[in-house]
Amino acid sequence: MRSLTGRWSLVADIWTVSWRDTPATTTPTGRIGGSPFVRLSSVGPIPRLPSRARSPADKSWPGSTSTWRRELAAGEAVFTIARNPQEDTKLPYLLRLPIEGGLVLKARDTWPRAARIYCHAFEEDWPEAAETLEEIPVASCRRRGAVIDLVLDRARLSRSQFVFTETRGRPAIFWQTQKATKAANPGARIPRARAVPEGFQIAVDTRERYPYRFAGRGVSTERAALSAGDYAVMTEGDPIATVERKTLENLASSLSDGTLAFQMQRLVETPGAAVVVEGRYSGLFKLEHVSGAWLGDMLARLQVRYPEVQVVFADSRKFAEEWTYRFLAAALADSIGSDVAR
Repeated sequence: MRSLTGRWSLVADIWTVSWRDTPATTTPTGRIGGSPFVRLSSVGPIPRLPSRARSPADKSWPGSTSTWRRELAAGEAVFTIARNPQEDTKLPYLLRLPIEGGLVLKARDTWPRAARIYCHAFEEDWPEAAETLEEIPVASCRRRGAVIDLVLDRARLSRSQFVFTETRGRPAIFWQTQKATKAANPGARIPRARAVPEGFQIAVDTRERYPYRFAGRGVSTERAALSAGDYAVMTEGDPIATVERKTLENLASSLSDGTLAFQMQRLVETPGAAVVVEGRYSGLFKLEHVSGAWLGDMLARLQVRYPEVQVVFADSRKFAEEWTYRFLAAALADSIGSDVAR
């Protein structure tokens, strides 16, 4: 047999010493100690460790959606599922979302596993006698237009959306997940045209010299002194979305003299804001008398500083106009949807 050298010799010495120092013990099944070899049968049954005491947050029920539990911290936002105490209802569950002071909905089920779940606003305050089924920690709950994004703090069944819409002229709420949405629209499909408001008005800043006309779009334009941007849509006199138009040369100039930083500072005051560029990003690196790398660095810094403002390179003036129309129309449609939801 070859002798062991190096670290393997050290390992062998450690095992030999440790087992030599172990007193020999005779058991009904064999000899333990005094030898580096032990039969597993001689060890005996492994004792059970005491189980952790269950807390109230560990309680579950047969229809639970949770696969993991932890105790809730004081003041932590939670998503609550309870039984609806109302009799003769087709929506047997109550949901309470930690948003807008505690939004309470009636629902047909406890989670949209395979299909969207129809919900309806609960007309009363949260009933004290309601039997709570689950309280789940919430990582994020935010309203985005006509949608509320809910992210629960658990490993599975964590992401979902509440979509506020209308069905046959009546308000409706649908609770959905990505899986449920795919199941409702299986396979490849041709996207349907998005419903946008018809005949809406776009405000054009009075300082815009060569404005977009939005021909063939069924919208009207009106000159106005905008506090930020060149194009905007308004509700009750206040802008809900605005777009600042730039050519590549104008973008380079405003980056060089610092103008764009102050323009973006004003743009963030509008709920939806963007800068649309009539050109390609690669065009910045082809301009004369200025370093494209420096322009790229400055633009990146502003985008990090003002993440609320999108910067879109639309290839040409034609597509910049197209993008501006669709952005403003989508912002207006979401605003109308939010009003319906509230």
